[in-house]
Amino acid sequence: MMDSVQELAPLLGVGPACTALGVPRSTVYRRQRPVRQPRPTVRQVHPRALSPAEQTSVRDVLNSERFVDQAPRTVYATLLDEGVYLCHWRTMYRLLRADAATRERRAVRRHPVYTRPELLATAPCQVWSWDITKLRGPQPGIWYSLYVVIDIFSRMIVGWLLATHEEALLAEQVLAGACLREGIAPDQLTIHADRGAPMTSKAVAELLVDLGVRRSHSRPTVSNDNPYSEAQFKTMKYGPTYPDRFASLADARAWMTTFVQWYNHEHRHSGLGLLTPAMVHGGTADAVVAARQVVLTAAAAGHPERFVRGQPTPPPVPTEAWINPPLTPTTSADDPARLERNS
Repeated sequence: MMDSVQELAPLLGVGPACTALGVPRSTVYRRQRPVRQPRPTVRQVHPRALSPAEQTSVRDVLNSERFVDQAPRTVYATLLDEGVYLCHWRTMYRLLRADAATRERRAVRRHPVYTRPELLATAPCQVWSWDITKLRGPQPGIWYSLYVVIDIFSRMIVGWLLATHEEALLAEQVLAGACLREGIAPDQLTIHADRGAPMTSKAVAELLVDLGVRRSHSRPTVSNDNPYSEAQFKTMKYGPTYPDRFASLADARAWMTTFVQWYNHEHRHSGLGLLTPAMVHGGTADAVVAARQVVLTAAAAGHPERFVRGQPTPPPVPTEAWINPPLTPTTSADDPARLERNS
């Protein structure tokens, strides 16, 4: 195309030739412009810079046996006190940096990478979660320690204990009692907890070894590795009957007894298809769902115009419960959309 423009330009002129061939005139002029060769870049040496011989002298002093372990500021001050001036200490640093002879000498904390706990439960009594929360006593500064063990599949509270303090022996007592009541066999159960002192104590570790129970712990400084216990505590403390303070330890135990009865046998759990934890834990969930389906089918038959989306079905019962499900290429470890509702 450019050759045709060059042939027509002497006859018609550049403008008409470009118009006839549909070529911008700027392109033609740019092609006719001589190509400029890039100028070689030569770095100019500053007139006040140290000469190569002076740089070598400074390096020899810095790497000498006398000054090899000293900071350039110290070397600079020492030589200055002796009546010797080689260069400023910033120049010494630049020379050492050019030789890759400087590094961070402070003890910088390095955060290790901990493995994400990934636990799966497809039936009750496969994975339990336990934690300790504080209940306010009758006066400021008085707190009661509530130990709660929950089954992550059925959300059933399988054990709890209320005391005036935290202690590994109390944790051992509530875990052993829960395993005894539920008839836990060796190598059947995994118990997950965070990294509090009672959770990581030697007494609890030895108890779980004796019972044949595997143990799992949250990662340090990770708040959502124990979601089921945290969600259960939120349900408890945000309930309408939860008091601001408890008058005594006996009062707190009486309230907790009532709450556990309600939570296990009356609370319609949103994460369980609006079933109670006792229904799922006791194996009657399928029968309850089937009965609900009969009621919904009859309602749809009586008033089909009210069910524009077809046959209604009750909320399904989850078939598995995860603590940290495996990540997929499209799922982030901190993506809130992947977290199941646990409350």
